[in-house]
Amino acid sequence: MNSLENKVAVVTGGANGIGAEIVKAFLREGAKVKILDINENAANDLVKKLAGKHGKDRIQFIKCDVSKEDQLLDAFEKITKEFDYIDVIINNAGIADESFEMYKKEIDLNFTAVITSSIRGIEFMRKDKGGRGGTIINVSSISGLLRISPGLFLYGAIKNALVYFGSSIGMKEYYSRTNVRVITICFGVTQSNIMLTTKSFDEQINRDGEQIMRNIALRSPVQPAEVAAKGVVESFTNGESGSVWLVNNGRICDITDNIDQAFEVMAEKINI
Repeated sequence: MNSLENKVAVVTGGANGIGAEIVKAFLREGAKVKILDINENAANDLVKKLAGKHGKDRIQFIKCDVSKEDQLLDAFEKITKEFDYIDVIINNAGIADESFEMYKKEIDLNFTAVITSSIRGIEFMRKDKGGRGGTIINVSSISGLLRISPGLFLYGAIKNALVYFGSSIGMKEYYSRTNVRVITICFGVTQSNIMLTTKSFDEQINRDGEQIMRNIALRSPVQPAEVAAKGVVESFTNGESGSVWLVNNGRICDITDNIDQAFEVMAEKINI
């Protein structure tokens, strides 16, 4: 089991929604948390509220567009200059907007920024290059586990790619050298700001997707963001590198075996 006590943690998109709940949960577990977000007002309000309870030295905000590599690396540099290390990175920031005006931003934020943060984060933390090891948790979604993601094709494709990425770069052979765990966590339908701003590139697809999501919500009620945050803490505490976790309908479970079996099924006929 791993403890968050006195760990230095970075949470992207931590100013509100699921990210804010992750910040709160980590503080309760004894971590020191740095929020990376572009929403300055929400972040400052959250920091002010939580600093009064946990102390100013344990919660701080760095304004950062994590889809901009220079800003992300500057933030990492600031944190390591202050603490000498980073223990945990939670790549949570994301949007679900596939309109023609925003789909490239969705790729930049939901995929490219996560990959950049993971690879650069490993370089900052890896034990075989002078670091002390650490943990990276990338936020995926049940959209990455479904055969078809209703209405949000790009979003589902990205979340599916993050499952593959985390399972691969988190493999034990690599972890044994770096001592940096990479874990992927998939949230079911969760109460968050992203639900209010979801857009598809096509209005009809958007309407159809909304109806499908309503039907899913009837079968699997929307879970509070606090449950998603609890799942992140549990995956940190108990997860092995390369593992995939599911937080859905209030339940938290390690689904790594299911993912491994799915990859095996897909590869069955490669040698035919």
